[in-house]
Amino acid sequence: MNKQLMQFKITLNYVSPKVWRRILVPETYTFWDLHCAIQDAVGWAGGHLHGFTMSEKKLGAYRPISIQMPDPEWDEGNELDESKELLANWFPKRLKQCTYTYDFGDSWDHTVLFEKSTPAEKQKYPVCLAGENLCPPEDCGGAGGYDHLLKTINNPKATEYEELVDWMGLEDGEKYDPTAFHLEEIGFANPKSELKIYLKYRE
Repeated sequence: MNKQLMQFKITLNYVSPKVWRRILVPETYTFWDLHCAIQDAVGWAGGHLHGFTMSEKKLGAYRPISIQMPDPEWDEGNELDESKELLANWFPKRLKQCTYTYDFGDSWDHTVLFEKSTPAEKQKYPVCLAGENLCPPEDCGGAGGYDHLLKTINNPKATEYEELVDWMGLEDGEKYDPTAFHLEEIGFANPKSELKIYLKYRE
């Protein structure tokens, strides 16, 4: 029997130009594994907290999924361990989509849409099949901050132009292109190795 894959479309909400990626991941993946795949496909650096949120129609209640924090003061008692929750137990039986939030300060909300299951071929997974536009810079202030950055960064007459050019690390005369996207440059890290690093960092 061929191993099955899950195809997801990841769309970063509230930004323009629209940032999206279509990825294939093994059906054996956990939500942590999916988190790692989203980070690599979209282009985030992974230095901030994150979580998945979903709502089951039968219950009408939100079910947050996230890594359980070791500090009991932050444990609300309704969180599931994303390193143990299998995607196949949720998609597509109970859900068609959920929200993935990266960086609770900037609140980068992504719609994670399950599109279909498909047989795996003889190659390594996950893979990114398609996408459009560049991931926003980290720590730019969320969707509103990114919109302001785009209006300023290529306008030398703007008050904050020089400050933002310096913050972005752009060379003199270099333009920032939010539409830049190179599918062939996307690579995926080992989620198990990433989990060890993450948990050690959280100690």
